[in-house]
Amino acid sequence: MARVLVTGGTGTTGKALVRMLRDAGVPVRVASRNPAAGDPDPIRFDWNDPSTHGPALDGADRVFLLPPVESVDPLPQVGPFLRRAERAGVRRLVLLGSAIVLPNAPSAVELAAQVRARPGGVVLRASGFMQNFLRPHPLAEHIRRFGEIRTAAGDGRLGWVDARDIAASAAALLAEVSTDTRSDYLITGPHAMSYPQAARIITAQTGRPVRVEPLTQEEQAAAYRAAGLPPEFAAALAAVEHGIKEGREDQVSTAVLELTGRPPRAFAEFVADHAGEWAR
Repeated sequence: MARVLVTGGTGTTGKALVRMLRDAGVPVRVASRNPAAGDPDPIRFDWNDPSTHGPALDGADRVFLLPPVESVDPLPQVGPFLRRAERAGVRRLVLLGSAIVLPNAPSAVELAAQVRARPGGVVLRASGFMQNFLRPHPLAEHIRRFGEIRTAAGDGRLGWVDARDIAASAAALLAEVSTDTRSDYLITGPHAMSYPQAARIITAQTGRPVRVEPLTQEEQAAAYRAAGLPPEFAAALAAVEHGIKEGREDQVSTAVLELTGRPPRAFAEFVADHAGEWAR
């Protein structure tokens, strides 16, 4: 029976997507570097080990594609997989891309272009994940420990989106290959929001005072390095925050509503769902 291959199937978006597809009766193969022993159809998948790619694609006619994380140059690893997927007869491929283009990362743009150009290829350009406010993300850890958000984004706004809405959008595209679709969707929440606004919402709904500590771009890059991110990726993320400060990422869309039939969750709803995360 044809199935959906979900790469990154044990991650934040992947787990939600797997659950939604299985609830709809869609066969799913969960691919990850460390497959869950209790899953009914797990398989090992590692971008750095091409020998795992063929077995993962065996019997799959649809693929959810999560590129290597913390990489500014994913195309050398993902490009050969795309060609292999085409030879294997994959009819629908949904790439989880980003609405935010990292500086000095042209291959991410080229990867998205290659997916859009192939029959059945769709790119979901997701805005900032609301799940960044949850542990173990460094942003969430700092809120929990110190009651503050340290950022170089100033009052700049971003169309924060819940990963569950990203997963629901992907599920709508993967459940039925015959679904008429565009090749590109900007996936955001219902409103653009700044970090100071996020801090006020968390404070109001949880009673935990949260303040914003402004940083320079250089200070934020150093903080990301200290949190364990590779230096090149840390510098790129800090540059993104500077772009947010300048208003480059202040955009929202109706794509979640178009794909799923319901509006995306607002940040206040997200905070209500996870209120205990920011306790001292």
